[in-house]
Amino acid sequence: RRMVKDPCRIPRTGSTVSLHGHRYVMLRAMVEQTLTGRIVAVPETRELDVFAGLLERRGASVLRCPLVAIRDAPDARPVLEWIRWFTFGEQEGALGCDDLILLTGEGLRRLLACIDRNQPQWRMAFIERLGQVRKITRGPKPARVLRELGLKPDITAQTPTTPGVITALKQDDLGGRTVGVQLYGTAPNRLLIDFLEQAGAQVRAVAPYVYASESDDQAVRALLARMAAGEVDVIAFTSGAQVERLFAAGPAELARAALAHTRVAAIGPVVADALACHGVAVDLMPRDSFFLRPLTRALEEALGAPKRPASPSAPRGR
Repeated sequence: RRMVKDPCRIPRTGSTVSLHGHRYVMLRAMVEQTLTGRIVAVPETRELDVFAGLLERRGASVLRCPLVAIRDAPDARPVLEWIRWFTFGEQEGALGCDDLILLTGEGLRRLLACIDRNQPQWRMAFIERLGQVRKITRGPKPARVLRELGLKPDITAQTPTTPGVITALKQDDLGGRTVGVQLYGTAPNRLLIDFLEQAGAQVRAVAPYVYASESDDQAVRALLARMAAGEVDVIAFTSGAQVERLFAAGPAELARAALAHTRVAAIGPVVADALACHGVAVDLMPRDSFFLRPLTRALEEALGAPKRPASPSAPRGR
């Protein structure tokens, strides 16, 4: 809701208030109620309120069940050692970084936050070094963080996945190059590391954050039971870690039964791949921009028609 000062006239369509002798027009941003009557499960954590707000403004009922929290690496020392190598390695006689692969925007933000908390005097040198190395980004989020720093990627994977990064680098001669890799979570991403090492590169990886459980197992199982009963129209995953947490809280049989009776949305190919590893096909996903608003539009396109009554015991169609 916005208040717009209008000292001259008041439009017929606006209600008015008086404050300190001034007249204001109260305007409400009208959003079409495309998701009225729909129940959407949201396992997002970091931007839970943002995503839930997008859906609720369109009439949806949102089941909030944050599955995964993102935390800084519990031991900052390895992260600081990597930052020091990346920033000052050449000056200290070590092999300098030639290429930096940024897999997530969150990872770059966490590296900067680690510097600010522990060695703030390194920040400008770190950003300067970022500008000197070749930067490869997996998707739009690390590119967005780079732009906030006045930088841009040198290579962007056409498909925002690990195989997409590998494809983007396959034609390059990586022999003798030193490649920094910003990981997501603590998973070593052997697919990417093995490719780089087999191509002759020296790899220095850093894991600036970890995933932790957010909702307790009982709350997750309660959500799965509602999904298995056909009470939820769609669950919208925004990270692969959420998928793993859902199956870990399971049991796996309950998770599969729940997903068989509920439409499954994924914010992008990485999440779709995580679901595919568990034998789950994705029903809807943004076409080419993998953020919350495009995901919301995909949900509107798929669920915007009037809801039809369905038997809660019948699995959803694929």
